[in-house]
Amino acid sequence: MLFNSISFVIFLPVVFFLYWFVAKKNLRLQNILLLVSSYFFYACWDWRFLFLLVFSTFLDYYTGLRIHEATRQRAKTIWLWISIIINLGFLGAFKYYNFFSQSFAEGIDLLGIHTSIATLSFILPVGISFYTFHGLSYVIDLYKDRIKPERDFINYSVFVSFFPLLVAGPIERATHLLPQIVKPRVFDYSKATDGLRQILWGLFKKIVIADNCAEYANVIFNNSSDYSGSTLVVGAIFFTFQIYGDFSGYSDIALGTARLFGIDLLRNFAFPYFSRDIAEFWRRWHISLSSWFRDYVYIPLGGSKGGTWMKIRNTFIIFILSGLWHGANWTYITWGALNAVYFLPLMLTNNNRNNIGIVAAGKSLPTVREFFMILFTFAITVFAWIFFRAENIGQALEIVSEIFSMSLFAFPDFPGIHESITIVLLLFVFMTVEWKGREHQYAIEKLGVNKSRSRRWSYYIAILFSIYLFGNFASNIEFIYFQF
Repeated sequence: MLFNSISFVIFLPVVFFLYWFVAKKNLRLQNILLLVSSYFFYACWDWRFLFLLVFSTFLDYYTGLRIHEATRQRAKTIWLWISIIINLGFLGAFKYYNFFSQSFAEGIDLLGIHTSIATLSFILPVGISFYTFHGLSYVIDLYKDRIKPERDFINYSVFVSFFPLLVAGPIERATHLLPQIVKPRVFDYSKATDGLRQILWGLFKKIVIADNCAEYANVIFNNSSDYSGSTLVVGAIFFTFQIYGDFSGYSDIALGTARLFGIDLLRNFAFPYFSRDIAEFWRRWHISLSSWFRDYVYIPLGGSKGGTWMKIRNTFIIFILSGLWHGANWTYITWGALNAVYFLPLMLTNNNRNNIGIVAAGKSLPTVREFFMILFTFAITVFAWIFFRAENIGQALEIVSEIFSMSLFAFPDFPGIHESITIVLLLFVFMTVEWKGREHQYAIEKLGVNKSRSRRWSYYIAILFSIYLFGNFASNIEFIYFQF
């Protein structure tokens, strides 16, 4: 079920009531309820893939115990690789087999060798990339002696399949989430109201910003050969805000929902479009995935401690893996490689950690230098999103070619251009609110907290009214990251 659906509006209060008023302070019953609710939530997508989720959960639970109990390092390593190979094997079969087999066939066809390779008619299980990485982080942390194994299968299963994060993250760590699952939780009114605020802002991002931008981005990208360079730039900008509003909106709803149950999830976005360079952008965009690749791939490969060529190699590996994680298409790989090209000059000149803090902290506006740094970073990010959104490399190159032609100076024109003025104004308001709230966990975290209750509620009602008035309810567009 979608977070922005009527079914979820019914599902969430029912689970909340049972959790706090029936299970009450019984931790065991609370966790069983969360597990059953999570499996029901997942089954609403496709009950047939529940077996894969349960199998993946049991695999990592069991191999984790074997790793901990093994007395020899060789045995620990064997159990670790059993988990890694089976997990990545399932992920590869469902998500990447057809891509690699077809790419191989096309590659040898260029050499004059004609072959026919069978493809598999698999439906991609929703959330498989996310819960696979949950389990892998658990067994790797056990192998590295960072954590102790969770011997209660119910508790471990909740860690893997907790419904707010199950299908689109954030990618949790056992070191962060499991301790919260195994200790008693009591209702915290302030935490619950904070969660509701974040859910509200997430819904605004998804229904008002992302889904409205999607309408125009889809029109332009789906008919890209018909439009001028200037119109294609507009389409790329619309997609830039679509994917941010869509995915960060999902993360806000997930974090807010978890907080209703007394659980804090990892932050996944930190106002990435206010970044001053691409390194800062990647510290603020999809934080849980970026940090996962850093800790479990980049650092084990040697990180940035080796020579220049090792640094370049490791950078390209993690960015290309990040692209491939998003989907089996050369467009995603190119998007990842392009971001590696952006990142390398900063890393090789040791400038990749220049902008750690919040831009213009404590100030109303950035400096002129900061403004142009933000603008440049945003521009190259928009350019990279063209490859991410395009159906194939050919379309992406055609779009880029048209953008760098004289048609870039034509006035943009596409169906609905006059109606799009409304969403442009909404984007301006949205980014203003995001800018004013950039020093907090999410934009409206402190909205009206120092005001009277009536004033504070007037803000929330205004956001609700904006969702009702400007929200795109007609298309019921799924969250983009469900396909990953």
